[in-house]
Amino acid sequence: MRKSELQNKTIETIYFGGGTPSLLSNEELRLLIDAVYKNYQVVENPEITLEANPDDLTNKRINDLSNTQINRLSIGIQSFFEDDLKSMNRAHSATEAKECLKEATRHFNNITIDLIYGIPNMSLDKWNQNLQIAFDFGVNHISSYALTVEAKTALESFIKKGTYPPIDEELALEHFNHLITETDKQGFVQYEISNFGKPDYFSKHNTSYWQGKSYLGIGPSAHSFNNNQRSWNVSNNTKYIKSIQQNELPSTVETLSKKDRFNEYIMTGLRTIWGVSLNKIEKDFGLEFKEHLLTASKEFINQELLVVTSSDCDSNCIEKLQATQKGKFLIDGISSSLFLI
Repeated sequence: MRKSELQNKTIETIYFGGGTPSLLSNEELRLLIDAVYKNYQVVENPEITLEANPDDLTNKRINDLSNTQINRLSIGIQSFFEDDLKSMNRAHSATEAKECLKEATRHFNNITIDLIYGIPNMSLDKWNQNLQIAFDFGVNHISSYALTVEAKTALESFIKKGTYPPIDEELALEHFNHLITETDKQGFVQYEISNFGKPDYFSKHNTSYWQGKSYLGIGPSAHSFNNNQRSWNVSNNTKYIKSIQQNELPSTVETLSKKDRFNEYIMTGLRTIWGVSLNKIEKDFGLEFKEHLLTASKEFINQELLVVTSSDCDSNCIEKLQATQKGKFLIDGISSSLFLI
């Protein structure tokens, strides 16, 4: 139904995410990957990622996956400590986290893991141990996020009842700064605020989101983006299946205004090592957008939270607005102050 989309694009990445795609059998994975190849032009060696939790990755499952076209695993470790996993209501144990990584690193060299910092009462030493375990396994990519409290979750309920301490932002900042220091020592590059990869192991798929490339999302809740249009599929499984059976696309489409696209570029660009290109702003949006950005960012430049850098000045100067080390932890708030409303 959507094979006419992205016809002028070459598919560089395929990503099985959301829910628990590791429950798919090898045959089901092949069926889906073959459908992509059948309907689109695909590069010779695409990055094909599968998200999984440690409790799904038995030794047999990892071995089975190594016999598919999957060449990258994204594993939701979160922590290597039992008490942290219990407080976050995770299904897997600390032992399962280590066992699955032990086996996964035997079969895959392109592995990313998720780690959570800013967990209340987590000492710096304990956070350092989490990182060291990841380093010892030889993982080449880490995605790391501060613990946040989502509405209507077990964690929110524990905090309200006083059975779990509230989030401590100072502690989260201390953990974040330690994360940056230690990953740098190990040869990782912080190419996006929450993503650390060794050279040649940056996530090609997620980078395409941050750089505004087109992508196609298949399945319930999946989002798509193509130039100035964003669409998202209905999240309800039953409604999704019924629409497909009636040969109707179960999606809502939104056309982004120039302001929307400018704001999104600021939001994603400032989170990355590549920053926001002032040349691109002027070319794609106009001089008035560039002037707004420079004016609005002055106070943050003065506070040394943002910086304007120049490169390739022998031929044609490329100017970029980037977050400083000091500004990285605050970047979401800074970005929203630069938006055009």
